[in-house]
Order: sequence, then C-alpha cells, then structure tokens
Amino acid sequence: MKSKDLIAGVAFLALLVATPDLFAADESTARRLLTIDDFFRLGEVDDPQISPDGKWIAYTVKTYDLEEDKSYKRVWMVPAAGGDAVPMSAEEQTSKRPRWSPDGKYLAFLSARDEGKTKVWTLFRQGGDAVQRTDTPQNVSAFEWSPDGKKMVLVLQDPTPAELEAHEQGEDYEKKTAPPWVIDREQFKVDYTHYLDRRRTHLFVLDLATAGMTQITSGDFDDSEPAWSPDGTRIAFISNRTDSPDTNYNSDIWVVDADNTDKGSQLRQITTNPGPDTSPAWSPDGKLITHVSETDTQAMLYATRHLAVSAASGGDLQVLTADLDRIVIAPEFSLDGGFLYFVLEDSGEQNLTRISVRGGEVDRLISGTGVVSSFDIGPDGEIAALVAQPKQPAEIFLYSRGQLTQLSFTNRALLDELALGEKVKVQFKSGDGTPIEGFIIKPPGFKEGQRYPTILDVHGGPQSQYDWGFQFESQLFAANGYLVVHPNPRGSTGYGQEFCMGIYQKWGEPDYEDVMAAVDDAIERGWADPEQLIVTGWSYGGMMTNHVITKTDRFKAAATGASATLYVVNYGHDQYQRWWDQELGYPWEPEAREIYERMSPFNKVENVKTPTLILCGEKDWNVPVINSEQLYLALKKLGVPTELVVYPGEGHGRFAPSHQKDVWERYLAWFAKHLRADSR
Repeated sequence: MKSKDLIAGVAFLALLVATPDLFAADESTARRLLTIDDFFRLGEVDDPQISPDGKWIAYTVKTYDLEEDKSYKRVWMVPAAGGDAVPMSAEEQTSKRPRWSPDGKYLAFLSARDEGKTKVWTLFRQGGDAVQRTDTPQNVSAFEWSPDGKKMVLVLQDPTPAELEAHEQGEDYEKKTAPPWVIDREQFKVDYTHYLDRRRTHLFVLDLATAGMTQITSGDFDDSEPAWSPDGTRIAFISNRTDSPDTNYNSDIWVVDADNTDKGSQLRQITTNPGPDTSPAWSPDGKLITHVSETDTQAMLYATRHLAVSAASGGDLQVLTADLDRIVIAPEFSLDGGFLYFVLEDSGEQNLTRISVRGGEVDRLISGTGVVSSFDIGPDGEIAALVAQPKQPAEIFLYSRGQLTQLSFTNRALLDELALGEKVKVQFKSGDGTPIEGFIIKPPGFKEGQRYPTILDVHGGPQSQYDWGFQFESQLFAANGYLVVHPNPRGSTGYGQEFCMGIYQKWGEPDYEDVMAAVDDAIERGWADPEQLIVTGWSYGGMMTNHVITKTDRFKAAATGASATLYVVNYGHDQYQRWWDQELGYPWEPEAREIYERMSPFNKVENVKTPTLILCGEKDWNVPVINSEQLYLALKKLGVPTELVVYPGEGHGRFAPSHQKDVWERYLAWFAKHLRADSR
C-alpha cells in the first residue's frame, strides 16, 4: 500500500469510528421513515473557520421556519478539542460568512439586521453584543481581514442614485415606483439579480480605527475574491478586464496595492491565461499565488479546472494537475508553503487532497464516502473540514495527524429517529460501451429479490456530479418506497474533460443513452421494477427529463422542473448569452439554427405519452418560465395528462419553505397517482 493510500485509509476509518451511531441498522424498530417536514428540522452546516489559536471552529447553520416561511443562518462555534457548540449570533437574524480577526479575539460576519442593508459586524469571542463596522449605502457582499487586523477589504457594488440619496439623508432606502432599466450591455440578466446596468463591483479598504474607507479598484469591470498578501501591502483579486468582458469568461488574477489612492489605476496582471482564473491564495512568503485555471479555451464550460501556481510578480503559470484531469476547488498553501491543499472532485467523490508545490502525486487525506465541500487550515496544520456522508448531512470535522473527528452534531437527534436508505455506487456500460458510474439509493428495509418502483433522478448542470453525500430528496423518495437511480452521464464532471465534453452540441443524445443504461442496470440487478418507472430532474435534469419523455414511453410518470424545451426561445431571454453563442452559435445563422432545432426536445413533443408534471419559478431567469409554459400547452393540446405549477416570486431554486414543501408534496402525489392509475 502506497503512503498516500495509507493516509486515505486511515482518514476514512477514523470517520467511521468517530460516528458509529450513524451507521446503525435501519431495521431498528425505534426508527421511523423520513417525511417532508423533516427537511425543515434539519440544520444546514457550512463555512468552517478555525481560530488563529486553533482552539475554536466557527461555522454557520441554516434553519427553516415554516410558520414564518423563512430561513435563517446563525453563526456558531465549537471547541476543536470537542464539546458543546455555542451560538454566537442572534436567532432569527441571518448572519453569515464568519471570519476570525488575526488575533482571534473577534468574529466578523455579514448580516442584514432588521431587513436593512447587509453590513459587517464583529463579536467579541468571549461575549457581548455585535458591533456594526460598516455603514455603506449598498450591501457588503464579501470582506476579508487584513493580516494585522487593522483593516478590512470589502466587496461593494456601485450604489444606485436612490441608495446614495437615502444614505446621505440618513434614511432607509425603500423602493417605491422603480425607475426603468436602461440596458446597454450584452450580459444584461442574472438570476436573482435581474437586469444588469453599468454598476460594477469593486474593492474598498476599511480602516477599522477611523471607519474611513478607500476605493482601491474601479472601471467598467467586476472585481471579486480579494486575498491579502501576508505582509498586508497587496491584495490579489479576480476580474475580467478584457475589451468585452460580457462576451467571454476570461477572468484573470490581478494584484493592487492595498493603500493606493488612485482607485487602482496601477494594477499588476498576474495571469494571462485566455481561460478563467479564479480562487487566488498567497504563499506564506508572498512570492507565489495559487489559483484555479481553465487552460483549454476550446472546451469552454466543459473544461477541467486545474490547480495552478503563478509568481506574485506575474509570468507564466504552472499547472500542477494537468495529468490528473479532475476539477479542483479552493486551493490553499500549507503553513510552510511546501504543499497545496484543495478539494478534488473525482468519480462520485469529493476528497480533501494535497500536492507538493513542485507537483507530483496527489495525497487523498479524506476520501471514500466522506464528501468534503470546504476546509480551513489551523495554526498547527490541523484542518477544519465540512464533511457529509450518505446518511448524514454535512457537519464540522477536525482532521489532525491522520485522524478525522466529528465536532458538530447539529442533526444527531433527528437522524437518530430515522431509518434512511442505503446508498451504493454502481458501474455499468452505456449503449456504445462507454463506462458510466452512478449511485442507487435503496428504500429502508430493502429486500434482495424484491423489485421496487424506481425513480430515475437526473442531476442538473450538466457540469456537476452525484456523489456520496446526503441528499434529502432522494432519501424522501426512498422513504416512500422508491428505488432511486442517480447516474453520472456524459456531461458530468468528476470523470475528466473528454467525458464532460461528450454532450458538446449533442444535449440529450449520448447522455440519454447513459441515463437509460442506468435504469437498465438497476433492472438487471433485480432491484428496479421495469413496469413502475418514473423520471424526474431539475434544471438540466429537467431538460433531460424532457428528452427522455420525447424518446420513450417506458416511464409511467415524469416531473420536469425549471427545464428548457425549445432552446432558441431562450436566446436573449435567459442569462446564458455567452454559452449559447460559444457552443451553439447565433440562432439566425442557418448552421447554428440547425443545432438549436435538432437538440430541442420541444420539436419531438408529439411523441410524449408520459403523464408529466411541470414546475418552475415565476422569476427564473436561469431557465425562464416560458419553457415550462410552452411544454405545458403542447402536452395539453396533445391530450397528455399534465399540470403546470408556477411558484410566485421564485427564481431557479432556493425556494421559500412553503414552496419547497409544495414541490415535494406534488412530486409524491403525481408519482403515486399515475403508478396507481397504470395498475388498474
């Protein structure tokens, strides 16, 4: 066994040992089946941040209030040595993005108290009321402490005239009759932001002693992801400063002097890679900046995001994971600068890994069924990590000296009540012989030799993957007696760039074969009932659902959420103008138009026989509601059983609790109704 494999084995074993109660047999008579309302009892843990002395880990927990139809985030901290978690911010006041001051005395966080503007607040670690640190006419979207704790860098969008006027008069900004949107940009829409004007996002430095604020970047560009140099003199950030940033994805890493007074007119460009460069982080000596880079511009959104390092003075970047051909996330230098830690997406896993700054083999520190979504490195090299398991939503863990210990137990009481379905990883071949992976979630009390009604649930993206992590919706389906099939078809990440590009200009073609092969595999295993099949998905998963029902009548029911149907309708109406242009082309050009029409499931809608539930948010500008409306009307005209459900005020996801509950209630009722109808 190689040393890196030994480390991975030890880490995974430690995870199992740390949480034995979560692996108890589901057959226990003390356990009950999951219900929809259980979702609103679960706390969603996120954003672990270890204190400078390594003794505490701060994090957030999102909770839901069905009665008020709201959700809240609250800042907590837990001792790194183990013990009870302590709430730090107020209840029913969303607080997020906790960040320790460099001396460890304070926790800063973002909060929009009393429905006002989002501001930076600080809390003394040992108690007391939160202190407001910013007073700006616009929301603060992000911030970072300077290394000496005397300043913060803020990310702020240019304010509107109404916001400025209200701020100058000391009044709360209230929208009355909104002025017209004046559009002169090519990228003019974003979901949850709506129309875009020429207001841009820039960096500002706040002096905490004087409350004075200095703008340090400017221009007709958006600047984000600021990172202080170790000596506090410079700030790295990302920005697309090409001649036409609305038409390409070419963000670069830039560096600006933290004390400049000319709004960043003198910038140093660190990367010149024609693809996007993101997630900058400094080496301890300030000589290097690590970042994530997409180096294959021909692959566009399908390109692998590699780990790279550049000199802080600029120059050629060095790609460290080119041979690995897997997506990396959120790199950080080790304390001695000799290693880079990052999250690695690989074949249905999400590992905490590290690699030498000189390159070489990747060590997988947390792997297997432990899904790592974020981490933070402590003063002695210990790591606070957010880790999920198949039967446990993400919690805070500490990785130290090869051991992984669970520290937060946000959902333990609820999980102890529940009998959850077993999740297994499966491999099979598609129709053309391409190897495909996926997961199957079995109903609690699953019996070998018995076949179950089966839901094919296709993920969105399409550039994403199903992994080992806990997923409430699949467990809800399993609790209602369904076998749930989660394939990672071509177009998914986690399997390399060529696999991801397998659907380039071929949406709904090879990936259709892959998802159908997943169903056939479940049938061949003797688990799925071929006479009781259902298909569903949201976003691209909804689009795949539309492809499935136009190509086969094997499914007894379908539910398609936030899906596209006649693709040309979305051009200029959704937020993806760059994607349409670069992959399919301009729809008024004959060759491009042929691709739009060939790929659109709407053009085969006359083949649909499957009863189909259609759902969408009213204000979804990611995949606009017009798609759902057109599909609904077409099915209605064709005499196919269908319903259209539009959720008022909602975008592409993140629905209000009452709306999310309604989605799941409708799914279950629709599936049960049409399985029963078919059995008569």
